[in-house]
Amino acid sequence: MAELPQFLLIVSAEIDPSVEAAWNRWYDEEHLPDALACPGVLRGSRYVSAGNASLTRDGGKSQSSAKTYMAVYELRGPEALETPEFIEMRGWYQFTDKITARTQVFQRL
Repeated sequence: MAELPQFLLIVSAEIDPSVEAAWNRWYDEEHLPDALACPGVLRGSRYVSAGNASLTRDGGKSQSSAKTYMAVYELRGPEALETPEFIEMRGWYQFTDKITARTQVFQRL
């Protein structure tokens, strides 16, 4: 079995349907290739949710039908996010008012 990556950058986003096609085009044609070209970014893939999400909060359970996009990048280390190349290509400024997103680095235990 292949060794699992030590560090992952996980980006999840809910996109306003009015810009969803433009978001996907920009992400696939510009952002993902630019991210994969950055030093310390080893691999990356995009995903979209299939079906409803199960939500648990304060002991209560509910479901959400909101479509969520996720990008998972394998990193050599968290310092990959501090390279000039990564800082230059970071962001989705043209979509800022149309998305809800979370970006976080995870380290394997």
